[in-house]
Amino acid sequence: MTYLSGSDAVTDRHGGGAILDTTVNRAPSVSGEESERIRRFLDHERPATPCLAVDLAVVRDRYSRLRAELPEARICYAVKANPDPRVVAELVRLGASFDVASPGEIELCLRQGAPAGRISYGNTIKKPGDIARAHQWGVGLFATDSTADLENIAAAAPGAAVFCRVAVDNTGSRTPFGRKFGCTPADAVRLLRYARDLGLVPHGVSFHIGSQQLAAEAWEHGIAAAAEAMCDPAVPADGVRMINLGGGLPATYTQPTPGLHEYTEVIEDALRRHFGDRRPEVLLEPGRYLVGDAGVLRSEVVLVSADSAGEGRWVYLDAGRYNGLAETEGEAITYRLRTSRDGDPLGPVVLAGPTCDGDDVLYQRSGYELPTTLRGGDTIDLLSAGAYTASYSSVCFNGFEPLSTRCFDSAETTERA
Repeated sequence: MTYLSGSDAVTDRHGGGAILDTTVNRAPSVSGEESERIRRFLDHERPATPCLAVDLAVVRDRYSRLRAELPEARICYAVKANPDPRVVAELVRLGASFDVASPGEIELCLRQGAPAGRISYGNTIKKPGDIARAHQWGVGLFATDSTADLENIAAAAPGAAVFCRVAVDNTGSRTPFGRKFGCTPADAVRLLRYARDLGLVPHGVSFHIGSQQLAAEAWEHGIAAAAEAMCDPAVPADGVRMINLGGGLPATYTQPTPGLHEYTEVIEDALRRHFGDRRPEVLLEPGRYLVGDAGVLRSEVVLVSADSAGEGRWVYLDAGRYNGLAETEGEAITYRLRTSRDGDPLGPVVLAGPTCDGDDVLYQRSGYELPTTLRGGDTIDLLSAGAYTASYSSVCFNGFEPLSTRCFDSAETTERA
């Protein structure tokens, strides 16, 4: 496998086993064997590319690891990360709850057997009609961060429980949220009091420290901000008892990441220090962590051409920013790569997608090096691509089909072998 040149290079030099970063003594959370099982599935099935293959056995493994680390927490899968019905059905079977952002995601979860009581409407931006539909279907927990949204919930979902999202620093996140969501702890106190006046149940406080959060300590300031609101004497003490830790737990890309236990240690320590023996109910919304490492996106090289500036080669794939690789915008997410010509001499490349659009360029500053023998028809696998790929894919931009997904269960395959 070849990934990046320079100090961020991550290479599986032996063709299997744990992939170790060359500069930091930390092992990523994905093993070489997991990605190898997905490669074998793709080689056997030979689906038309681009195609995302998702191993449900890895999804189960990540859910089990998180459940073991935080046994008392309510795990609400962030459906937007990968809404494939087979992924949702597997998590329903495991007893997960679900964080949804729209009536479409609610319907998806209900069709796969999720009880409405396990669904949290986590989007703070929603139409009154969408709130009413969710309430009619039995959803009783809603996020909010503004007076206008709170009044819409009171009108469309009378008696529902609400939690207020506070804005926190997203430093350390590869894809931060900016200022779009959340309010100050003081405003959260005001909204929770107003919720009680409107006949709603003020249930808790949430935060989100940004997606693909590489700094475990980020949860410290998130929990501190939530505690500031929850422990304020003006908050209705009989109802506000839940803290929602949001998402942010990472998948395995080219940057080194802390192990899961480092994150949960920070979380548990912060909960003890800020709440003492009055520990609240804990909810979290993992998406990327549960499904990212479970997927491999197989693409085909369309063509390779010399760079007009004489700086290496352009490698054009049949997967780009509009059919699965939206998170390469700004080169925020740098996927680990595997090619059908691994082991051959390397050279610098610019990676780009297939569309007739100048913005459809994946990587030109991150220092990728790939085999100099690459030709049209070769394959390039993007590892740990199970999150925010198929769900971000556009509908036929330039006539290209959305990214297809193939789910399988390597545990079942192994048992049959």
